[in-house]
Amino acid sequence: MLVAGPAAAQIDSPAVRLDRGRFTVVAYPRDITLARAVLAHATAADTFPGLPRPTERVLIAIAPDHRRFREWSGAGAPEWGAAIAIPDQRRIVMQGSNAGSGAGNPMQVLRHELAHLALHEYLGDLPPRWFDEGYASVAAGEWDRDAVLTTSIGLVLHGVPSLDSLDAEFQGGESRADAAYALSYRAVSELASLDRQRGLALFFQYWRQTQSLDVAIRRAYGLTEDAFEAQWRDNIMRRYGALAVLANMTLVLGLLGIMIVPLWVMRRRRDQRRMEELRLADAAAERAADTDALAVLLAAGQAEQRPSEPPSESPPDSPPPDEA
Repeated sequence: MLVAGPAAAQIDSPAVRLDRGRFTVVAYPRDITLARAVLAHATAADTFPGLPRPTERVLIAIAPDHRRFREWSGAGAPEWGAAIAIPDQRRIVMQGSNAGSGAGNPMQVLRHELAHLALHEYLGDLPPRWFDEGYASVAAGEWDRDAVLTTSIGLVLHGVPSLDSLDAEFQGGESRADAAYALSYRAVSELASLDRQRGLALFFQYWRQTQSLDVAIRRAYGLTEDAFEAQWRDNIMRRYGALAVLANMTLVLGLLGIMIVPLWVMRRRRDQRRMEELRLADAAAERAADTDALAVLLAAGQAEQRPSEPPSESPPDSPPPDEA
């Protein structure tokens, strides 16, 4: 992460100061172990691809908390940054041991920021933002940047942006910045691959001499800047475009599955309830029918078993009257 211009970085006591070679590391006691590791790593790997060995002194400040990190970084630092390089002050501000898991490997982050300072020492303000960030990613060995491109919705919807438009993407939020970092990394690594033996070394010399990116690319690699950009964009789409489409289709299908499966389960349960209700209704109807049939049978049986009533007898006739 690169920040241009001044930034307030007043470090309070009782901070601990460690010095070795051209590096000074300042940290609070809770981060002393990290500070020693940072100093050892900085001095052990103090060369950068294509550049002469840096000579300027560098201050590395390890912030004890997020508030101090924001204060020391300055207003231009994004909220999600893990470390900041301030070339005008030859200073790096890093998050300390309380940094979240998203802060990444602190040694790789340190290498990234040191590459910014080394590039600025040799070329000043010549590199545009995309090259500055891409070079720092290449120098730090951030090969996992490619993974962002395999799932980039931007590649699917809009294709590969121009190199000039990449600079604005770094200010567009974390997700857009991640894609810009990945594209910048690919651009610089592809540029270096054009000369298998010297990489970026000759290109940097021409750039410093002529102060022109286009002329430096022409002299070092035999391409115009526009031709290189067209080649880079074609390679990105050929290498990652299909993967991005596939990854996003998989994502869409996964999201559809997440939405559809609960609906299917709900409908299945509703159908099961309806079937159970119908089964219970059928059973009740069958019981009712059986009860009615039994009642009819009982009534018929009672009728057959009831005895017949004898015929009614008429009263006997009155005896005839005596005859006179």
